[in-house]
Amino acid sequence: MITRRALVLGVTAASLAGLAAAALLVRQREEFKPPSLPPDSPLIRDHSPVLGRKDAPVTVVEFFDPACEACRAFHPIVKRILRTYPEQVRIVLRYAAFHQGSDEAVGMLEAARLQNLFEPALEALLESQPAWAAHGRPRLDIAWDAVARIGLDVERARRERMLPGLVARLNQDAADATALGISQTPTFFINGQPLSSFGIEQLLESVASEVRGLD
Repeated sequence: MITRRALVLGVTAASLAGLAAAALLVRQREEFKPPSLPPDSPLIRDHSPVLGRKDAPVTVVEFFDPACEACRAFHPIVKRILRTYPEQVRIVLRYAAFHQGSDEAVGMLEAARLQNLFEPALEALLESQPAWAAHGRPRLDIAWDAVARIGLDVERARRERMLPGLVARLNQDAADATALGISQTPTFFINGQPLSSFGIEQLLESVASEVRGLD
């Protein structure tokens, strides 16, 4: 039987591991240059998935790739922001499928949305990412197995991920990422402004500053 103390220690260890991984990836991206924001380039589309309150006054847009190690490392930070500011902040997700196999993984997520399983599918793909997202040789069968375990109707999802409307959403996200000059993931915008530099503290402080400005 798992004790409460053991569970807390396990969660803490996982959180610390995530923070350490994120910090390492930050150091690997010291050459980060914030993207310029061309006029009239939309950061958000009507089809964009939203985590948190849809009407929250502070909007964090994240361009992410489900096969991206840095996106996986930053995901606990994103969830921490939502826990800290449940009424004030929403996360809008945009796809930037840069890695091989990511387009199919993104299709899984969109098909999961049709079954009201987007967030569980996102968690499943990120948790199992080390097993399926090896660069250059992705194992999408493992990714499909991961989303099947959260109750996704895989046969239906395989059909629906190719629906013209769903494919059009993904093409639009790819076009918007190109127009915005997104070249790496995750890339964050807070209330329309890119981070001036990439990092955990920069993201947390930028969000906190916008929340403070609501007072």
